[in-house]
Amino acid sequence: MATKHPRLNVVMNEDLMKTLSFIADHEDKSLSVIAKELIEESLEKREDYHLSALAMRREEEAKEYVSHEEAWDD
Repeated sequence: MATKHPRLNVVMNEDLMKTLSFIADHEDKSLSVIAKELIEESLEKREDYHLSALAMRREEEAKEYVSHEEAWDD
């Protein structure tokens, strides 16, 4: 059956394939679903890391600080 979804072929070593197969069997999912979920998780973690690093840089570069009292003063 043809699909409109993009495809990706991945070459991996035998140990990695065994691990993915074990996870797929354990979770009763296909190898491609497990691979897709792991890729999505990895991309989310990478995005979190980069956004955190950006926030830390911005915090260090901030020139003007506002105290808690000033920020919440009516």
